[in-house]
Amino acid sequence: MPERLESESRKLLGRLREALATDNEGQARLDAVVELIADSMGTEVCSIYLFRDPETLELCATKGLQAEAVHQTRMRLGEGLVGRTAKDRTVINTADAPSTKGFRYMPETGEERYSSFCGVPIQRLGESLGVLVVQSKAQREYTPDEVYALEIVAMVIAEMTELGAFVGEGAALSARHQQPVMLRGSVGQEGASEGHVHLHEPRVVVTNPISDDPETERARLIEAIDNLRAGVDDMLTGTMTVDAEQKQVLEAYRMFANSSSWLKRMEEDVKNGLSAEAAVEKEQSLARARLSKAADPYLRERLHDLDDLSNKLLRLLTGQGADATADMPENPILVARNIGPGELLEYGKQIKGIVLEEGSVGSHAAIVARAWAIPLIINAKGVTTEALNGDTILVDGDQGIAHLRPDDTVHAAFRDKIAMQTRAQERYASIRDLPAIAKCGTEVSLQMNAGLIADLPSLAGSGAEGVGLFRTELQFLIRNQMPRRAELSALYSRVIKAADGKRVAFRTLDIGSDKVLPYMKPNDEPNPAMGWRAIRVGLDKPGVLRMQLQALLRAADGGPLTVMFPFITQLSEFRAARAEMDKALARERKLGHPIPSDLKVGAMLETPSLAYAPDAFFKEVEFVSIGGNDLKQFFFAADRENERVRRRYDTLDVSFLAFLKHVVERCRIAQTPLSFCGEDAGRPIEALCLAALGIQTLSMRPASIGPVKHLLRRVDLDEVRDVMDNAIINGELSVRRAVADWLVHQV
Repeated sequence: MPERLESESRKLLGRLREALATDNEGQARLDAVVELIADSMGTEVCSIYLFRDPETLELCATKGLQAEAVHQTRMRLGEGLVGRTAKDRTVINTADAPSTKGFRYMPETGEERYSSFCGVPIQRLGESLGVLVVQSKAQREYTPDEVYALEIVAMVIAEMTELGAFVGEGAALSARHQQPVMLRGSVGQEGASEGHVHLHEPRVVVTNPISDDPETERARLIEAIDNLRAGVDDMLTGTMTVDAEQKQVLEAYRMFANSSSWLKRMEEDVKNGLSAEAAVEKEQSLARARLSKAADPYLRERLHDLDDLSNKLLRLLTGQGADATADMPENPILVARNIGPGELLEYGKQIKGIVLEEGSVGSHAAIVARAWAIPLIINAKGVTTEALNGDTILVDGDQGIAHLRPDDTVHAAFRDKIAMQTRAQERYASIRDLPAIAKCGTEVSLQMNAGLIADLPSLAGSGAEGVGLFRTELQFLIRNQMPRRAELSALYSRVIKAADGKRVAFRTLDIGSDKVLPYMKPNDEPNPAMGWRAIRVGLDKPGVLRMQLQALLRAADGGPLTVMFPFITQLSEFRAARAEMDKALARERKLGHPIPSDLKVGAMLETPSLAYAPDAFFKEVEFVSIGGNDLKQFFFAADRENERVRRRYDTLDVSFLAFLKHVVERCRIAQTPLSFCGEDAGRPIEALCLAALGIQTLSMRPASIGPVKHLLRRVDLDEVRDVMDNAIINGELSVRRAVADWLVHQV
C-alpha cells in the first residue's frame, strides 16, 4: 500500500479513536463513526448495519441515506447486498449495485441515487456482527487499497462493539455478554447442574485496537512471534521420540508459526494503525470465517491449527489467560471449543458440568463425563463466543440446553428441577442395599459402567452389584505413548481391589472410530465406525492385545477375572481373541505366575451379524454383553454422531425389540449369561422393557441405578411383557407409549 494511503489509514483510525473515547452515548458514537469514514474516503454514503437477532440486520447509523430510515430499515440474513455480505462473510464491491444479483431496493433509505456499493463484513472471531457499507453516485469499483482500509475499520468497529462502545440510551446495541442466552446443543451426558463458567481458553479482550506507534507495535509483534516459534520448536523437540505421525502434525503447526505471509499481513495491519493484538485478531477472524466454509476435513484441521496459534500469540501479547486452570470459580462449569481427555482429567472432579462447542457422544470428553456422572452438552454453537469467565450458567444435560446468565424465572424453574432430582436421589438411597427384585419375583442385576479408578468409590454408594463394563482405553487415550505392561497391571490391580470382591468386567482396548490414540497412526477411513477398530486392531496388532491380557492376568493375582472382547462380529474373531488369551495364560503358567481362580471370557454383541452366529459361538463364549449404543446405530443404519438421524430411532421400536428377543432366546437355549450395556440400560422405561424381554443384567452409569431399581421394585415384569405384546398385536410401531401409559396407573 502506498505510504500516503498508509498515512491516511492511520489518520482515520486516530480520528476514530478520538470519537470513540468521548463520553457520548452509543448512538452518538456510531453517528460520528459513519461521518468520519465518509469524510475520509470521500464517499457520499457510509452506513453501519448491525444484527438485532441472529437472522435480522438493522440500519443503525448512516451518513448520506435518509435519517428516518435509521432503526427502521431491516433485512433478513442473506437478503439484499447487505444481507449477502453478512451471510457469506465476504466483501461485495460493485460499480452498479442495482444490476448486481441479489440487490434489493429499500425506498425509505433514498439509496436509488447511488450506483457503487462496497459492503464489508463486521466480524470478530468467527461471529458476524454486521456490515459496513460505503456508496457513491459515480459508477466505480472501490480499489483494493480502499477495501483494505474498510476491513481495518470494520475490525475496529467489531472490537469496540465487544467492549460496549455503542451501548447506551437510544443506542444501536444492547450490552454484549449481559443478556440471558439459551444455547441449544446435543446431549452428551444426562444430568443437570448449576454453576459458573470456567473457560478452558479464556477469551482475550483487545482493549487497545488502535495504535499511534507502528514501529513499537511491529517490534512487539515480532517478539511475540519469536517466542511463539520457540515454543512450537520446544513442543516438537520434546515429542520427537513419539512417532512420525505426531511429528508431522507438529511440523504443520510449525509451518504456520513460520509462515511469512501470515506475518506480512499482520505487519501490514500494524503499519496502517492497528495494535499488534488487533492485527492478530483481524487475521484470526478471517481464518475463522474461512473455517466455517471449509468442507475438507484436512483443511478444517489446518485452519484450527492457525486459530490455536493465534490464541497463543494473543496471550503472549496481552498476558491474558496464561493459566487456564487458575482462579476456578465456585461450582465451575467447563466451557470449551473441544477438549482432550488428558486436559479434562487435569481439572479433576471439581468440574460440575461441561459445555462444548464441538464434540461427539462417543468422544473422550463424553467418556470422562459419564465416568464422573456430570452433565455434558456438545455442539453448543456459539458458547465460547457468548460466555465469559464467572457467568452464571445452568446445564440441562437431559435436554441438551445451556442457559447462560438466566433470568430469575428460568433460574427458579431450574432450581426446582434440581431440587426434585435431589429428593429423588435421597429416596433412592433408602433402597441402595436392597436387591432389584420385581413384584413377580424376577431379580435383575444392576451394574455400573466405569473407566477410571476414581469411578470405583461410586460402586458402593450407587448400589451397583459390580462393574458390568470397565473401559480400559481411557488409560491409553490420556497418554502420549503406549503404557507399559507393569503400569497397566498395577492400575488393573487397584481397580480389582477397589471393587472389594465385586465382579469387574474388563473390556479390552476399544479404539478406532472416534477414539484414536495420539501415538498410533490413524487410518484415513471413509466410515471409521465400521472400519479398523476394537478387536480388529487387537488381532492385527497382537502384541498390544497380548500385553493387555498379560497385565489383566497379573492384576488378578490368582483371584477371579472377567474379560470381554469388543466388537466381535463373527465366531472366527472370538476364537482368535480367545486363542490370544490362551497363549497369555500358557505364558503366565510357564513364568510361574498365579492363574485366575475363575476366568470368564465373553464377547460384546454390537453388530446384528453376531446374533446369527453358529450355535458354537453361544456355547463357547462364557457370557455375552449387548453393546446397545453401537448395536442400535448398526441396526437402524443411523450414525450415533449424526444428530439428524440418531434421534429418529427408538430403542423400544418393535423391530429392535424383536431382534433383542432373538438374542435372548439364543442365549437361553445355550445357557449363556446375557447382559445389556449402554445408555438405554440406565433409562427407567427402557430398562423395564429390557428386563421384561428376559435380559436380567443391566449395566449403566452409577447415577441411573437408583431410578431403575426404584421402578423395577414397583412393577410386575409379567404384566409389562403383556403390555408390550398387546402393543405389538395392536400394530404399534413402538411400545413406549403403551408402557408409559400403563405405568401412570401402576406407580
